[in-house]
Amino acid sequence: MEETTLNAAIDPVKTGKNIREAMNHKNLTVRDITLALGLSTPNAVYKWLRGDTVPSIDNIYALSLLLDSSLDDLIAGRVVL
Repeated sequence: MEETTLNAAIDPVKTGKNIREAMNHKNLTVRDITLALGLSTPNAVYKWLRGDTVPSIDNIYALSLLLDSSLDDLIAGRVVL
């Protein structure tokens, strides 16, 4: 029997879209997120929203609290068989 390896990863583009939707729902701007997370510039937030990168575990947790969303609602998984 052939063994199948399951690799799960975060989909950065879908995660960025989820973050954007949650921000819109709470009427928060990139500036609001930048200030709330104590980031020195908004560059990281823009990268998350574009899907270039995903937030660190600390930042995604802070976002979930700030946006009143569960981690599952923000993080979009991708399963590769």
